[in-house]
Amino acid sequence: MLDQPGHHLCLDDDGLSLRQGGSPKTRVVVDFCGGAVAHRRKFGGGKGQDIAKAVGVSSGYIPTVVDATAGLGRDAFVLASLGCQVKAFERQPVVAALLEDGLLRAKDDPEAGPVCERIQLSFGSSHDLLVPPAEGWLADIVYLDPMFDHDPRQTAAVKKDMQAFRDIVGQDLDADELLARAMSCARCRVVVKRARKAAPLAGKAPSYSLTGKSNRFDVYALAKVSAPEE
Repeated sequence: MLDQPGHHLCLDDDGLSLRQGGSPKTRVVVDFCGGAVAHRRKFGGGKGQDIAKAVGVSSGYIPTVVDATAGLGRDAFVLASLGCQVKAFERQPVVAALLEDGLLRAKDDPEAGPVCERIQLSFGSSHDLLVPPAEGWLADIVYLDPMFDHDPRQTAAVKKDMQAFRDIVGQDLDADELLARAMSCARCRVVVKRARKAAPLAGKAPSYSLTGKSNRFDVYALAKVSAPEE
């Protein structure tokens, strides 16, 4: 099968993976127990990371988060490793299956297991799932990381496995519509991850931004990130 063109989901002893026909060594798999994800958990900078600052993780209060564009769960895992309870939404069925498989395989790992227990995956579109409850909010923070069009000058540097992922997912051309939904569901702030020089989502200027070498976190502040009043 793997000598046929296109992409294939394969289940073996290593778990569920997405593989590209004609290039069986190119595989996309969610692994929270080893590799780059485990390295980032151990040595990625903890609360000093830009994503932690953007979400508002502090020693005084750990916010709850809706990751409305979960993808392969890497940012959800980082936030969960910092103590956040994360509701992860993913609408692409292949990607959701890969993420669910990775969470299940990590369940019994002594280090990754407790982190993954803080991630609750829901399969579906955030256009349907981001609905404010009759009272309150869905979470302290709503986090958006829509798939964006990368700088064509960087295309050659994209790893083959991530190129396969992009081929399956495509671009989130309807992402602008999510910002207003996210603002109605967050208690404290909405955080949007963008390419460093990309325009703000939906053309709406953020309260402030944290800019790194290749990415930017736009923060739309609604209230102080602190425990809700009882």
